[in-house]
Amino acid sequence: MLSLPSFEFDDKILMQGAEISRKLDQLRQEKFPPDAKKTLRRFPMAEVAHYLGVSPNNLKRIHLEGKGPDPLITIGGRRFYTADQMIELRHFLDKDRRPDAKKYVPQRKANEKLQVVAVVNFKGGSGKTTTTAHLGQHLALTGHRVLIVDLDPQASLSALHGFQPELDRNPSLYDALRYDDHRKPIQDVILKTNFPLLDIVPANLDLQEYEYDTPLAMQTSQEGKRFFTRLGKALADVDDRYDVVVIDCPPQLGYLTLTALTAANSVLITVHPQMLDLMSMSQFLLMLGNITKTIKKVGANVRMDWLRYLITRYEPTDIPQAQMLGFMHSMLAEEILKSPMLKSTAISDAGLTKQTLYEVERANFNRDTFDRAIQCMDAVNFEIQGLIHLAWGRF
Repeated sequence: MLSLPSFEFDDKILMQGAEISRKLDQLRQEKFPPDAKKTLRRFPMAEVAHYLGVSPNNLKRIHLEGKGPDPLITIGGRRFYTADQMIELRHFLDKDRRPDAKKYVPQRKANEKLQVVAVVNFKGGSGKTTTTAHLGQHLALTGHRVLIVDLDPQASLSALHGFQPELDRNPSLYDALRYDDHRKPIQDVILKTNFPLLDIVPANLDLQEYEYDTPLAMQTSQEGKRFFTRLGKALADVDDRYDVVVIDCPPQLGYLTLTALTAANSVLITVHPQMLDLMSMSQFLLMLGNITKTIKKVGANVRMDWLRYLITRYEPTDIPQAQMLGFMHSMLAEEILKSPMLKSTAISDAGLTKQTLYEVERANFNRDTFDRAIQCMDAVNFEIQGLIHLAWGRF
């Protein structure tokens, strides 16, 4: 009788993990030569005008008058700007505006608090990482100073920004949260991305140690009993450097997620409009509410400026999804973002090259598909940006 040969499980998965890691690094070297670091494309004038909030003719006039940065001009006469030049244009427009006109540099004032947005869901695959990446990049393109924090040990957000934790040996937020003498200031774990106004705290597997360290520390120290203050205290050290912090939470309700939520002043819950996902979210909310009540009794501050649900991977022609969305609106109408995130092959195709919609070249995609995806993404992110500004008292 034939039988399957047994094998050593640990050796096999270690070998397979190492091979996958090697192949991914090879792809990274090929995609981002010469040093495997991500760069950023130039932006056409119409796109620059869109994110600056001016007309393309206004930008063309500025250039023809010899003002502002010099764009790259192609043979066909099209103008392209780098992301750094977009920042330069913002400051030029802001300096040149009338006192009563809108501001082009939206960075927060001294009396406006740092906005910390936690992107959460109990269920994997709900779009948290895609949402965090695009929101962070959009806020940077619209002139905000942004820090994104990868709090998931699987490090998908880090990978999307060109970091491969098992090879790059980058630190993670664990280094700024740990309870021993090896703890570092958060400044030491922040890295630059390919977007000028966007920084990242990458993730690695060490983050999981926080889930084990915290219950032990709770038994032996006051620091452990007040674990929920650790991220807020760490962010206080860089408060003057950023306008918005966006945290990609892991798909579990552990100490990492609780630490993020108690540091946050706004919450974005991603949800796929299907029954199983809604049932999972229901359990997540009940568990989170009960745990939050418990830690509030020992001093946790969990007051929020806003809470919103973002519908992800939505297909309007899918009747069950449309019915589920209607069901959710009947209960959560005020908290559901008006703009859902549509399911799009453009997003998944961009992800194949470790890129987002804001990084890829439009010419590499079916134009109608890409335009629908980017318009949908912008609608979501401008709506969230509006909530952030509203929290600052801007109307």
